[in-house]
Amino acid sequence: MGQADKAQRFLALHRPGRPLLMPNPWDAGSARVLASLGFEALATTSSGYAATLGRLDYSVTCEEAIEHAATIVAAVDVPVSADLENCFADEPAGVARTIGLALEAGLAGCSVEDFSGRDEQPIYELPLAVERVAAAVEVAHGGPVHLVLTARAENHLHGVSELDDTIARLCAYADAGADVVYAPGLRTIDELRAVVEAVPRPVNALVGRGVPPVAELSAAGVARVSVGGGFAFAALAALAEAGVELRDSGTYGYAERTAAGVKAARESFGRG
Repeated sequence: MGQADKAQRFLALHRPGRPLLMPNPWDAGSARVLASLGFEALATTSSGYAATLGRLDYSVTCEEAIEHAATIVAAVDVPVSADLENCFADEPAGVARTIGLALEAGLAGCSVEDFSGRDEQPIYELPLAVERVAAAVEVAHGGPVHLVLTARAENHLHGVSELDDTIARLCAYADAGADVVYAPGLRTIDELRAVVEAVPRPVNALVGRGVPPVAELSAAGVARVSVGGGFAFAALAALAEAGVELRDSGTYGYAERTAAGVKAARESFGRG
């Protein structure tokens, strides 16, 4: 399946009430495992990828993120979307350049968020944020590949927990041409339902502690469910637990999960 077909397929998988379950691998191996489990699309995770480099989130460069996305694309046959943070630029022209690189990487989709990365003003003012989304849309939709653009409102992650502001931002991003909207940090079913009802675009929900199960998200009309860095950090936790057991107890209880991991690798990597 070519890139244009993957992008078209990716957009079609966004069905309100029948959400696309889209986990986030952190390297080629985890991508192949997840694809082998039958997931129909995958997305990169900025925090999960940063962890593979021994760094925290928001420490990856644009070049690194694009190269990583291309690696995931090459590893699997399903559509891949990329977490591109704020597209590594403040100004719309810089956002547009990053979206062009995303297309060159073979992606089916990518995201642009309104988090500036600056403590003094973490969220872009709405007029600039809308201009940035519009610039992304112009490139994403301007050629033979309709790159599925997800616009993210980050205020709930950065101290601005006003649902009305979130909805106003997501509506403005939808009006600017975004294909999907996403407000990480929303945790209650009432919040998510309010966004679904107000915004005329498919809504992504980020799962995590306190977020309702998929069945409830589906009933609320959510169209996509992603895990962010959740799987990557669950894997790191398993690694740390195994290391502590070996260091402190000198035992090998982790070996039971080792066997399951070897089985998953054999079943997944032989298909690529």
